[in-house]
Amino acid sequence: MSGGRRPSGGPGGGRAAVLGAVLLWLCWRAAAERLRYSMAEELPRGSLVGPLARDLGLSADELPARKLRVASAGKKQLKYFTVSEENGNLYVSERLDREELCGESLSCSVSFEALVHNPLNVFRVEVAIEDVNDNSPVFRKDALDLEIGEWTIPGARFPLEMARDADVGSNSLLTYQLSSNPSFSLAVKEITSGKKQPELVLEKALDREKQSSFELLLKAVDGGDPARSGTVQVRVNVTDLNDNPPVFSKTVYDARVVENLPAGSLVLQVRATDADAGSNGRVSYTFGNVPDGVPLLFSVDSESGEIRTAGPLDFEEKNKYSFDLEARDGGGLTGHCEVHIDVIDENDNAPEITILSLSSPVPEDSPVGTVVALLNVNDPDSGENGEVSCELSGEAPLSIVASSGGSYKVVTASALDREQASEHRVTVVARDRGSPALWSSRELASYSAYVRENNAVGALVLRVVARDLDAGANGRVSYWLSGGSAGAAGAAPLVSVECREFLVAVRAQDGGSPARSSTATVRVFVLDQNDNAPRVLYPPPPAAPGAASAPGSVGSAFEVVPRSASSGYLVGKVVAVDADAGRNAWLSYELVQASEPALFRVGLQSGEVRTARAVSERDAAKQRVVAVVKDHGEPALSATATLHVVLAESLQEALPELSERAAGAEAAGELQFYLVLALALLSALLVLSVALAVLARLRRAGPPGVLRCLGAQRLSLAGAAFPADFCEGTLPYSYNLCVAAPPRLAAEAAWPPPPLPIVPAEELVAGEPCEKPSPSSSALPGEPPADPDAPQAGRACLVGARCVQCREEAAGAAVDREEREEGRSAAAPPAAARLDRWIAGFLDRKAVRFRYSPR
Repeated sequence: MSGGRRPSGGPGGGRAAVLGAVLLWLCWRAAAERLRYSMAEELPRGSLVGPLARDLGLSADELPARKLRVASAGKKQLKYFTVSEENGNLYVSERLDREELCGESLSCSVSFEALVHNPLNVFRVEVAIEDVNDNSPVFRKDALDLEIGEWTIPGARFPLEMARDADVGSNSLLTYQLSSNPSFSLAVKEITSGKKQPELVLEKALDREKQSSFELLLKAVDGGDPARSGTVQVRVNVTDLNDNPPVFSKTVYDARVVENLPAGSLVLQVRATDADAGSNGRVSYTFGNVPDGVPLLFSVDSESGEIRTAGPLDFEEKNKYSFDLEARDGGGLTGHCEVHIDVIDENDNAPEITILSLSSPVPEDSPVGTVVALLNVNDPDSGENGEVSCELSGEAPLSIVASSGGSYKVVTASALDREQASEHRVTVVARDRGSPALWSSRELASYSAYVRENNAVGALVLRVVARDLDAGANGRVSYWLSGGSAGAAGAAPLVSVECREFLVAVRAQDGGSPARSSTATVRVFVLDQNDNAPRVLYPPPPAAPGAASAPGSVGSAFEVVPRSASSGYLVGKVVAVDADAGRNAWLSYELVQASEPALFRVGLQSGEVRTARAVSERDAAKQRVVAVVKDHGEPALSATATLHVVLAESLQEALPELSERAAGAEAAGELQFYLVLALALLSALLVLSVALAVLARLRRAGPPGVLRCLGAQRLSLAGAAFPADFCEGTLPYSYNLCVAAPPRLAAEAAWPPPPLPIVPAEELVAGEPCEKPSPSSSALPGEPPADPDAPQAGRACLVGARCVQCREEAAGAAVDREEREEGRSAAAPPAAARLDRWIAGFLDRKAVRFRYSPR
């Protein structure tokens, strides 16, 4: 048997521990939904307020999915803070002036909501704005004028104007200092609300005859660190009378008025008395040192002291006003009092419903409790006028759940069935507890529209329809874009040329009095069109004609490829972009032109230019590759890219090619023009020189031998006896050869002559001299030569495009020719005789002559 006490960790103790853990977790959740930060006013834009994401338990990896952002119904709060998408920190987006934001209130804070998604939740964030000493004390007047009678006994006190400091706390606590003067000193009297009233104390009797005026300097110093100060000049005129300043019946006057009072309504009346008589006892009322906005809202009657409204009072803008009033008598003495006015709130603002997030469409298999929409309801009124309750109207399987900070969640209350109802029209109704109660509604509607870019102005985007169950003018619905004027002009600030989607708020309002309205959000998706051609980033395009280029630039990209490169070597890459989207921005690359098409290939998708085979020594040093870039739009747009390739083993080897290209690219067009002009001039000069040389030779040597290709019958030789063409260097020439027929043994009438012997071309070209015929051989026509066995040398002459037979071969013809020549030479000038002699000598010297002309 065993016995002993029961351990304390039994079931009872376990339940207590679990209960404590649950309570601790609930407290932690409650605290986590409300974050508090503090910051000094006037911090520059971009200053860190606090690590919002870290305090919410979000890591840096979760930020893209959770989409942390600031969301609030208040229009002022949204512009002050922003959340970084990178680290989730809360930063200042606009300078905060505590005095402008909270006025004279001792505590000042800004509240807003932080919204996260996946899952959707909202957190309340409050940032306390701490005052800094950024305002110096100021006096309402540049100078204070006092009149003191010379009979005034020492120790008399004269109230001076108090300075005003817009700061709060210790930064607004003022102390006063007076410049040194033996006749006066400074005293300070504490009044209500901790303020101090400076007073001028007369230290010794005044004598107007000795000194009729004094100039003093009053300085006000605040309690900030570092301290700020302001000064005012005090001018004292010594008079003979008026020894009693005005005195108010109260030091502080309090009043309570409702907001929205009409202008001219009476707020309160102040009264001050003066013991003096005559003009010295007549009192007038004016504002003292007051904020700039007070004279715009209130007015004071200088004679009666009545304070009335001058402008509309709005509790939501400011609910408390404090200012000074001054009473001055005819002798220049003054008295001061304070006026406190409290503004009472009226229920003049209906609740404002803001849709922070809306999930549409919702899957029908969503579990119960799925968040469909997140709303924020704000009522600027106070008390019961600002307490709001929300409900859903319409038959839909949804419910609304209140959250912190005026936020509401619309969640699914039961299972959804699309086959029964494909959509649900739900309206949120918010109603305050004022008397009479004000309410507003907002329909949870989401519209989507798809519009092609570059569409015509006035094209239909979407048609929205709002229904109103009222009749007549109360059911007549009008539409306009929320935040803008009716029509397309209201949407102009919302649409950007490059935006892909945007939101447009459409407001529908009935014709009743008061008018009721509802707002729907339209999400417009802009569909892309293929209106942008691909733009080649690399290689850069050549500079336009006349455009200034950078020093040393050649206008095209060069790639150096070693001659030892094998197949697949990466030469370069064509880089292009397309401003379109989707298929319109899908790019493909093709090779369209190359100096060696079989040497290169271009990647279809990558744009990489690679060698298709190994580089050989036969490939030219300079290569030019042209690729085309096409998109996949309809119709497809394209652009070309030119890549210059230099085949060299090293950069030093490629430098001459690059330098030549760089030097020639800048003035290629001008150089080409001058080259053509130079070639034309050189050709003309060459032709002219040849013509002059031929003419000079003819002038010196006489006519050519072709003119005297006489004496024997010439026949054209063709075939293997002489080549048809003869080339010398790079200029081709064609030759025609004529040789003399052998001497005829028969009469001249014998025809045809015997065949000519085949003479080798080498012997013809060698130019052997022809044997001179004996006089007897040509004395008579048809007479055979003296020596029949002697060979008759053939004569050759070039006659141009075809051979010319020499018709005067017979001896008789020669005799006739000589007789004619002799008869002609008697009357011929010496030049003709010289020409005849030259022809005869030419035929005797050479049996073969050539003449050539370009082909």
